[in-house]
Amino acid sequence: MNINIKATNVELTPAIQDYLNKKVAAFDKLINKNDESAALNVVLAKITQHHQKGDIFKAEMNLHISGKVFQASSEEQDIFIAIDLVKDEMVRELRSYKDKRIGVLKRGGNKVKQFLRGIYRRD
Repeated sequence: MNINIKATNVELTPAIQDYLNKKVAAFDKLINKNDESAALNVVLAKITQHHQKGDIFKAEMNLHISGKVFQASSEEQDIFIAIDLVKDEMVRELRSYKDKRIGVLKRGGNKVKQFLRGIYRRD
């Protein structure tokens, strides 16, 4: 999987990059490892400079897998919390997609099985 990280108004320190790589590793279970077309675009940004109490950080992920696009974003006061929340949202979307895809395959297999049982009962 190709990972592109863009930082806007934020310095991308090694600590932030390591933390992000650890969180992205959770996607490996949900993505086909042989799929070379998988691309993850991550945007980390400090949105505003004018808040009275602290900064607001935004983390956004766009995952492209074989024609499908999954998007998640989060805004928080801490960049690490924003990364956690966006990772959780992306995992939720990927699991939902995987469950739907497997469900369709199982239903299709069940239909074939019922069809074949019907043919053999007639003989």
